[in-house]
Amino acid sequence: MGEEKELITAHVLAEALDLSVETIWRYTREKKIPYIELGNKQYRYKLPDVIRALNNSTVQEKKAPYKTHPDKMYTYHDYLELPEEPGCRFEVLEGILIKDPSPNVIHQRVSRRLQRILEDYFWEVDPEGEIFNAPLDVTFHDITVVQPDLFYVSGKQKDIVKDTRIDGAPALVVEVLSPSNFRKDRLQKMRIYQKVQVQHYWIVDPEENTLECFSLRSGMYSLIAAGMEEDIVEHPDFDGLSIELKALW
Repeated sequence: MGEEKELITAHVLAEALDLSVETIWRYTREKKIPYIELGNKQYRYKLPDVIRALNNSTVQEKKAPYKTHPDKMYTYHDYLELPEEPGCRFEVLEGILIKDPSPNVIHQRVSRRLQRILEDYFWEVDPEGEIFNAPLDVTFHDITVVQPDLFYVSGKQKDIVKDTRIDGAPALVVEVLSPSNFRKDRLQKMRIYQKVQVQHYWIVDPEENTLECFSLRSGMYSLIAAGMEEDIVEHPDFDGLSIELKALW
């Protein structure tokens, strides 16, 4: 029992070491750190063992290449007035304007494949719900405008679907990471989605071939399902949903 309490998730390990979860996943895949694989292909770690393994290693992580414009508090109206800029897309995160390069090919390929899986599933379990993809604005409180890669609005949430945007928290948001946005999606947007009570938040990393599924538990996100490479991810909150990760990559 005491040994089980010592085991931590990749997310907790990343916070303890001040690293990104992508780095933890990569070190796991490359077997650079010790891990324990549970029966359902969930990975757990012992912090002292990992620290010993990394003792002679130097870990450096790239800074986020996206640009922020914190000189003023932007609103949805300001966002609508922005001039179009080819090769870029904009979001507003709690009043801060964010400028990102457009997604790359692998990002779009993985997003499209996952969208097909989710559309097939939700068509059966919630035919009045809808799956949307970027670019479509989702707004929160007039000072946040995001364009999630994929998101699901349940049939019970029809009132948040407006003519030109989604105004409110979808039931599920999926962000597919790119080199330009992984810190933004994992830190800033994750915090915002938690604050506005998006029930389910998934992060897909095409470079590391990982899927992480977070769900609100007592108002905070908990990692409740995850997988890498060719794992099959079964989500406990979506009965019958089984995602073969090899189909995404």
